Amino acid sequence: MTTLSSAPVAPLLARLFAEVDANPPAASPLFAGTTSEDHRAMMRSKTGYRDFYAKLADFALPVSPEVGGLLYMLVRATRATSIVEFGTSFGLSTLHLAAALRDNGGGRLITTEFEPAKLARAKAHLAEAGLSDLVEFREGDALETLSTELPEHIDLLLLDGAKALYSDILDRVEARLRRGAILVADNADYCPEYLERVGDVANGYMSMPFSDEVELSIRL
Repeated sequence: MTTLSSAPVAPLLARLFAEVDANPPAASPLFAGTTSEDHRAMMRSKTGYRDFYAKLADFALPVSPEVGGLLYMLVRATRATSIVEFGTSFGLSTLHLAAALRDNGGGRLITTEFEPAKLARAKAHLAEAGLSDLVEFREGDALETLSTELPEHIDLLLLDGAKALYSDILDRVEARLRRGAILVADNADYCPEYLERVGDVANGYMSMPFSDEVELSIRL
């Protein structure tokens, strides 16, 4: 048995994913009457992201259970001990990452979220899972919260916040990514400049789409 597959983490995740299914982000009034082009423009905006995500404060914006499992496996396989997560939301991906750190023998996960209510829920979920001791929660805009006091090296970077900012977040953490560090970017197609950057070996990365949801890259 693993931390991920046993209580209290497994039943907690089952409950949280069921809640997501019952209250999907697509049900938000924010998307009423919008076209696919409207949605893409909102997701790609570097100026309106605070307002956009504030209107989704009552909705979890998690990775899928399959991507959560992938995160756990990547952390375990690489024996990662130092992780940075951009976009905490309700903490579902954080639970997968922290569970993997526990099973690796410990480590530090820095996660950042600018919606205070979401961060409060994530903290409660990590406490319920008994994983809070592995997580440092940073409240505020990640462009600021990830600009200082980063670990000497980062083994894994999860990008799952405002999609338009992926390349900007990478600017802030790139110098700390160790060789072989893994980058997991959810819905990276909303940030073409990020995909162009990690898709060019000359920039020090190798990358490939892992699924329709995820771009998987490594630092060379």
